[in-house]
Amino acid sequence: MKNNINIIHTGRLKMKKYVSVFALALSMSVFAQTTTENYVYSKVSLSEDGSKKSETIQYFDGLGRPKQTIQVKSTPLGQDIVMPVTYDQLGRQTRSILPVPMPTSNLGIQNVSEATANTYYGVSNAYSEQKLEASPLARVLETASPGAEWAMNSGHTRKAAYEINKNSDKVKKFSFTNSWVSATTISSVPTISFYNEKVLVKNSGTDEDGNKIIEFTNGLGQTVLARKVISATENADTYYLYNDYGQLIYVISPKAEAQITSNNNVVTQQILDDLCYQYKYDNKGRLVEKKLPGKGWEYMVYDRQNRLVLTQDANLRVNGKWIFTKYDDLSRPIYTGILNAPASRQAHAAAVEANGSNREVRIVYGSGGNYNGIELLYTNSSGYPTANFDLLSVNYYDNYPNYSFNPPFPSAIFGKPVLKDDFSGNVNTKALPVMSFVKNIEDDNWTKNYNYYDTKGRAIGGYSINHLGGYTKTESDLDFTGVPLQTKAYHKRLNTDTERVITQTFTYDNQNRLLTHTHQVDSNTPEILSQNKYNELSQLQSKKVGGTSAASPLQTIDYTYNIRGWLTRINDPANLNGKLFGYEIKYQNPVYTNIASGKFNGNVAEIDWKNSSENVLKRYSYSYDVLNRLKDAIYTEPNATNPYNNNYNENLTYDLNGNIATLRRNAFPVSGNTSTLVDDLTYQYTGNRLDKVIESSLNDTGYEGGNNPITYDLNGNMKDMLDKGIQSIGYNYLNLSNNYTIYQTSPFGGTSSSAINYLYRADGTKLRKTFSSTPTRGSTSTNITDYLDGFQYSYSEGGGICLTCRTENAYEQQAYKGISGIGLPGQGEWNLDFVPTSEGAYSFAENRYIYQYRDHLGNARISFAKNSEGALEVTDTNNYYPFGLNHISGMLNISGFGGYYSYKYNGKELQETGMFDYGARMYMPDLGRWGVIDPLAEASRRFTPYHYGNNNPIRFTDPDGRLTIDNLQGGYSTGSAVADFFNRNGLTDERNMPLLYRNEGGAMIRTNALGNDGQGGGGGITFIGEEAIKMFNYFNNGGSMSGLSFGDTELTWYTGTPTQNPYRMGDDIYSDIDLGVIHKAKIANYNPIAYGELVDRGFNWIQSHPREVSAFAGIIQAGSTIAEKGLTNWNTPSNIAKSRIFAETISTRLPFSAKALGNTSRVLGIAGKVVGALGLMNTAYQYRQGNISGTRAIVDGVMGVAGFFPATAWVSLGYFAGMAIYEHYY
Repeated sequence: MKNNINIIHTGRLKMKKYVSVFALALSMSVFAQTTTENYVYSKVSLSEDGSKKSETIQYFDGLGRPKQTIQVKSTPLGQDIVMPVTYDQLGRQTRSILPVPMPTSNLGIQNVSEATANTYYGVSNAYSEQKLEASPLARVLETASPGAEWAMNSGHTRKAAYEINKNSDKVKKFSFTNSWVSATTISSVPTISFYNEKVLVKNSGTDEDGNKIIEFTNGLGQTVLARKVISATENADTYYLYNDYGQLIYVISPKAEAQITSNNNVVTQQILDDLCYQYKYDNKGRLVEKKLPGKGWEYMVYDRQNRLVLTQDANLRVNGKWIFTKYDDLSRPIYTGILNAPASRQAHAAAVEANGSNREVRIVYGSGGNYNGIELLYTNSSGYPTANFDLLSVNYYDNYPNYSFNPPFPSAIFGKPVLKDDFSGNVNTKALPVMSFVKNIEDDNWTKNYNYYDTKGRAIGGYSINHLGGYTKTESDLDFTGVPLQTKAYHKRLNTDTERVITQTFTYDNQNRLLTHTHQVDSNTPEILSQNKYNELSQLQSKKVGGTSAASPLQTIDYTYNIRGWLTRINDPANLNGKLFGYEIKYQNPVYTNIASGKFNGNVAEIDWKNSSENVLKRYSYSYDVLNRLKDAIYTEPNATNPYNNNYNENLTYDLNGNIATLRRNAFPVSGNTSTLVDDLTYQYTGNRLDKVIESSLNDTGYEGGNNPITYDLNGNMKDMLDKGIQSIGYNYLNLSNNYTIYQTSPFGGTSSSAINYLYRADGTKLRKTFSSTPTRGSTSTNITDYLDGFQYSYSEGGGICLTCRTENAYEQQAYKGISGIGLPGQGEWNLDFVPTSEGAYSFAENRYIYQYRDHLGNARISFAKNSEGALEVTDTNNYYPFGLNHISGMLNISGFGGYYSYKYNGKELQETGMFDYGARMYMPDLGRWGVIDPLAEASRRFTPYHYGNNNPIRFTDPDGRLTIDNLQGGYSTGSAVADFFNRNGLTDERNMPLLYRNEGGAMIRTNALGNDGQGGGGGITFIGEEAIKMFNYFNNGGSMSGLSFGDTELTWYTGTPTQNPYRMGDDIYSDIDLGVIHKAKIANYNPIAYGELVDRGFNWIQSHPREVSAFAGIIQAGSTIAEKGLTNWNTPSNIAKSRIFAETISTRLPFSAKALGNTSRVLGIAGKVVGALGLMNTAYQYRQGNISGTRAIVDGVMGVAGFFPATAWVSLGYFAGMAIYEHYY
């Protein structure tokens, strides 16, 4: 008789991986499981009564190996999703078969094989496949993906090789001396020799297009070189240098390495400062100083509790200022602000150290001081600093402060009780963030935020009093799993204004796939924004948008995908058939193979598109260099009678860091059919800083030219752009540009002047833009835009008939100059322009919904709406060069500007300067780069910190100006539920099955980049270091940080000491990071399923990486470091997060401090034998479950045995500790 394990989960699916076994006994269930098979059944309830559920059953063979996994009745039509598992003759799982929809068997095992999958997908290889090394290690040598084009022996597989270095590899060995000065590590300028052969491990990987990456690691498992092969004689080398304590102290970028080589292998301080990353640590191993290339030194100060207290960049240092964070007695951030004290870092460090507990405590109302216009209910002189500071934010936890301006406390929201701060009750707001104040940077006004929770601790409401005295109140009706059924937003700009109400309603199917989304403004007739239909793989198949009747949508948008799960079509551009827009993406199958060869690694080879207003099929063919950077974009018009081929070409070259070296751009012909070369640009650099752009085309459309120098401040921020007439650019302490002064020569003679001023909150949220312009002849006009919780307002005054005012058109079309418009006198009153929706916007000015077609990058292509007669009309059309400039088409074809029209490339707002505001930085589409260093530059050190989208803008985007996102899997996607059977490399993994679906309430990056409609944001953001100044202030009412919305998500922050152990896998840097004590605030529509899915994506990619086994070395090293450093800190409560290196202030923190295993260590007892025994048992269980490979099982087994011997027990302990961190949190 078989034993059955019933694993039943009820309630919400958690982010972390828990196994809750409620019954381990003989099963006497009424389900139709196949009783002759071993199985594990699990159920996740999606409704309170359990009638709506997600069921999974996994069957095992006689050896305890998984043989089939079924997601029961999970397809839109109620079929099962079946994933069969096969093994080779050695018992290894070398093929991963794609999921197959089958008529439900009501939990019974299905008759599905590899052949069944092949038939369903119409290919001979509906599986990914691995070729393993013929050794006990069974390392992966080659990986093939589903589809004939990617099959084994197709020539388009991913390959791996494992070697040791040779003399011919010429790996530089950097040597330096280390010393201590004022308790800080100091490393000398390195000298260079070369490694002898056979002393480094050499692992290489080649992608489907033959692009090769080589990684060299030393005997300690540290990566010393990541090499990208360009040719037989040229490489892009990134070196990593460590001091005697294993701390990363230098990162030598590819351009720096080339300069060192050309300088007879002599390193200079100038090369280090211009092109390298430099780090210094204190005697506790904490990062205290760092320097990014082209940016001044940044300082960090910690207290005795290892909490980050002060940070200072080079601009702040000139003014004698520091950013500070104060904490309460539970180490929660309560104050952030600016300290006015020019003392040295060492002096501040000593003062903080002497402060002892360094905390503030709550006090009663009326007994606190008044700082910057706000009364405080905390002490303010106990924690450091104690004086000479200006507050920027205040955060309250546990109970609501009794301020006179508090709004009425709601007793219920959507009929559900609101959690109170009555601590005598069984449940209350203890430990929850309840209120925050955030000050404006440029004035003393504040935004006051309140959070309200249900009895499950989920945020269901909020109230935000804006800096003008108005408010936005939000309410959410959440179902059992936390997805929103309905949301309401009540808004006023001023308290005396008429209240506007936005109501959104959502419906879902039995697996929580979003079906319909309706939107209502005030008491207007509800508008159906979208009706979604999915295929049996849960990919969005079609979406009906617009209209008030479900039977009469404005447009139906169809989506198709290839076998890798990559989006291939949005409608059919070759046959619009009454639709307004069509778009086709071709990867391996371009039409013009003579221009662009097929790409098999996910790069886009060709794009076709057509819009109904122009009715011309247009095509871009793309070619790339071996570093996957866009090299050529060739424009053609297939099927046109008189085609304007080559009209909008772009051709680029780069230096080794990815700085654009040259750019040539074509535009509409001046006459005839021959395109005009409008840009022939040569970029001149110092390090990564762009010093000058030489324009040789003598054409001021596109980039204007002028060959003027560009200057920078100490933080690497561009201070001017004289070629555009920008005389000066000012920045606040967040490095956000807040003022522009512009002087330009008018084509009619004379000089006009303009000024742009921005108002920001202390968390980086943009609140206001003021644009004033004084023409050569005429009066000054002023245009003001207010940004309040997604509602956008405008105000205009002054001016008159002006032929040179730049207020009506999209100046970005010619990048800045040369656009003439008619500026009419302003009315001198405020107007509510629009509020964004998931499909575009609602225009209050036009009293109608505006819908937008967006491509796979989130670019607004077509805007359309119903006119007064009920007929569809196109209101805006945009065609883009690859790097975002709108096609230069002459004066008669200017794209719209102002209001919702301004949200174009990547859905970002076009500014009067011709730049796009991404939140953290302004982007220059005419130059293809930013004017400010990436705040998270250390996430990709091999690139210039000014690069956009890895120089591959057809595949990558940068949602908020801080981090590049790969859109291969549809980062902006199609806006609704998307199946995630396919991981990053197009492989499949049965672990994805419980997390198949995401809906709009939990999508991390939304199609609606226009603004916060309650759908933006992410599954969690970590705030550390300078980001602490922004922390906490986004959690209410759709607040945003640097362009990322946090209206419907979960806010995560950490207190305590962040520590980290970085390592590399392939060409990417990863890190075991202890961020300290985790705190979370659930925000409105947070969907845990979506977050778990994102975590699984990263995990699946790691597991399917060709160098899987070699990565274990880094994990073992991480665990060993834990044991070497002792176990004294293990009992400190915290959580471990594994991530890419996001937070700049922890980017090189070594050694790794695994404090998170406190509770675990007490349970396991830290005994080597116990850990070894548990490790062996866990290995057997995990292998039988199919959760680890045979290779991993071997390594685990060796480490388990090691735990029984005193001499090696610490290795076993370290290894399993590292793996526990790896598996549990990633």
